[in-house]
Amino acid sequence: MPRHLTLTLATRGVSCRVRLLDDLAPATCAAVWEALPLAGDAYHAKFARNEVYALLPRITAAPRRENPTVTPIPGDVCLFDFEPWEIGNPAYGYAPGTTAHEAQGATDLALFYDRNNLLLNGDVGWVPGNVFGTVVAWPDGSADGPDSSTGSTGLEAMAAACNDLWRNGFAGERLVFERE
Repeated sequence: MPRHLTLTLATRGVSCRVRLLDDLAPATCAAVWEALPLAGDAYHAKFARNEVYALLPRITAAPRRENPTVTPIPGDVCLFDFEPWEIGNPAYGYAPGTTAHEAQGATDLALFYDRNNLLLNGDVGWVPGNVFGTVVAWPDGSADGPDSSTGSTGLEAMAAACNDLWRNGFAGERLVFERE
C-alpha cells in the first residue's frame, strides 16, 4: 500500500498530496517518514528555478545519494543532504543562527513545481537531490483536497502558490510536511 504525505504552504493555506517512492528510494522514504512531522521556513530557490524548500535539522538516517537527479520535473519532492560547509556561505543569504549554520549540517526538503530545473551551483557544481516523492491526486480526485472536485493532481494550486512566493516574498511562510 503506498504511503502519502501532505505538503502545505501554511500561510497561503495550500496543500498537495505526495506519494512516497518507496520502490525507488526506500531508505530516503523511511528516513523522512520517521522524522515526520516536519516544518520550516519556506524559501524559494535562487538558482534551481522552480523550487520551494525548507531547511531542516539534518535527517542523519537519510542516504547521501538514492534515486538522484539534477533535473527534477514538476511534482518531484527531493531531499538534499548538506554538510555545514556546503550551505554556510554568506552569499546564500541564510542568517547566522539559522538551520543552514547548524554544526551537523542540514536537510533541504524541496518541491519542484514547474519545468526547466537544473541543480547546478556556481560554488560547488552539481547538487543532486534524492527524489523520494511525487505529487498525486487526492483520494477523491480533486485538486485542492477532499472538499474540491476539479479532477487534477493539486500541483496546479501549489504551483500558483509557489509562484506567488517567488513574486511576493516568502517572509513568514512555513513549509509543512505531515503524514497522511
